[in-house]
Amino acid sequence: MRLAFWLYEGTALHGISRVTNSMKGVHTVYHAPQGDDYITATYTMLERTPQFPGLSISVVRGRDLAQGVSRLPGTLQQVAHHYNPDLTVIAPSCSTALLQEDLHQLAAQSGLPPEKLLVYALNPFRVSENEAADGLLTELVKRYAVAQEKTAQPSVNLLGFTSLGFHLRANLTSIRRMLQTLGVTVNVVAPWGAGIDDLRKLPAAWLNIAPYREIGATAAEYLAETFDMPAIYQTPIGIEPTLAWLRSVIAALNAAGAEKGLPPITMPKLNAFSLDGMSAPSGVPWFARTADMESFSNKRAFIFGDATHTVALVKFLHDELGMKIIGAGTYMHQHADWVRKELDGYLPGDLIVTDKFQDVSKIIDDEMPDLVCGTQMERHSCRKLDVPCMVVCPPTHIENHLLGYYPFFGFDGADVIADRVYLSCKLGLEKHLIDFFGDAGLEYEESPVSAAPQADSQAVSSGANGNASFETAAPVVAVADGGTMIWTDEAETMLKKVPFFVRKKVRKNTETFALGIGAPQVTVEVFRQAKDSLGG
Repeated sequence: MRLAFWLYEGTALHGISRVTNSMKGVHTVYHAPQGDDYITATYTMLERTPQFPGLSISVVRGRDLAQGVSRLPGTLQQVAHHYNPDLTVIAPSCSTALLQEDLHQLAAQSGLPPEKLLVYALNPFRVSENEAADGLLTELVKRYAVAQEKTAQPSVNLLGFTSLGFHLRANLTSIRRMLQTLGVTVNVVAPWGAGIDDLRKLPAAWLNIAPYREIGATAAEYLAETFDMPAIYQTPIGIEPTLAWLRSVIAALNAAGAEKGLPPITMPKLNAFSLDGMSAPSGVPWFARTADMESFSNKRAFIFGDATHTVALVKFLHDELGMKIIGAGTYMHQHADWVRKELDGYLPGDLIVTDKFQDVSKIIDDEMPDLVCGTQMERHSCRKLDVPCMVVCPPTHIENHLLGYYPFFGFDGADVIADRVYLSCKLGLEKHLIDFFGDAGLEYEESPVSAAPQADSQAVSSGANGNASFETAAPVVAVADGGTMIWTDEAETMLKKVPFFVRKKVRKNTETFALGIGAPQVTVEVFRQAKDSLGG
């Protein structure tokens, strides 16, 4: 496990807690030093629910280690007394792994019924957030799912929806609405909102739906192997993928229904999927052909994120909005081969696979795309680089955990994504127009007092009358060799006429040219020479 200020994936505890905090009657006891229960703060800050996370910490202290005692048995007894959970999941920490403590033996010393305890003994040094979450969900399914009769009418399980998921509740609502339109009931959603009894009845469904590559797919594979349950792993993001997803659901359910002698499910008219039940379910097909959106055909997009959303967004931007994909990548090393296969023919070069946000930031800086679809990390990088960015997957920002209906799945989700793309790019264009044409006569006069904090870019001098006066100083820019390159006011004015999304690159190239010809500063003439030399 690499230590850094920013990581695309959280720790194993983060993944474990995403599963347990999603469920009813499940509590987590984390055996670790004081302070490692940070997930509680993260959960309460981001997750829009009235529930408090079910997590307690069994503190590991130096004095206890010296005396050869452990607080874990007592903590488990306290949790059972205060919360009375149906199941307590015991999670190891890096400290307990180093100490090689036997958590199974310590749990047994609590005297609690074994069926109410689950020691999830993974290696916290090797396992990160998504693998831990997917593994725990699979362990729970293996432990509780039991063979039983199928439901009388077509039903499905929705697997992989967890707390702190990306637009979780809205995506669930979108899927439920589409299934309801087909006349299909939802048997179980897991782990979100599920209890132990819900996990037991998973095999009663006709079909498992696992739209996230990262969490839920392994559990669906287990149910397929053990209970002969068909599964669909497609992600309904975009118009054509949603239609393909609906056809797959109908085909799988009809195959199961034929064995029962039930009439087949037919695809309803598309307007049945719309919010009002009368209009087209999505505005993307016609909106993508308007004059505004057709101008997107030459806009350059870069996508980076988890496996599921990277694949879906590349296809949506390319196939449905006609944008040019200049590159894509993922931080999910274990799913990189799947992403490569899915995006074969979409990318101009190799898939970028890295868990270092600095690598991704450098690519954005070098390429300066018109739009970046990424994580909260890319949002930070793009803010510094003045590049339009929309967050499309975890790790997320608080603005991605909303009370309102804001799905990415289904026809409704296609509209949401198209709006986000359009506004992200157009608001960036608006900024460029303001830079280009000025504030249209809306400039505000500044008094010397209000301007004083800007003394780093203005020279302060004392006038003949003793009052402070301000003289604009030429911007000073650091260059690669450690020196400085001065831009004259006139050259800076010309630079501002360059579109903002390539301005940084133009500045860098011009300074390199000026150094090459030995110019002491960038003047209008040097700027023009650089432009001619570089073919601008």
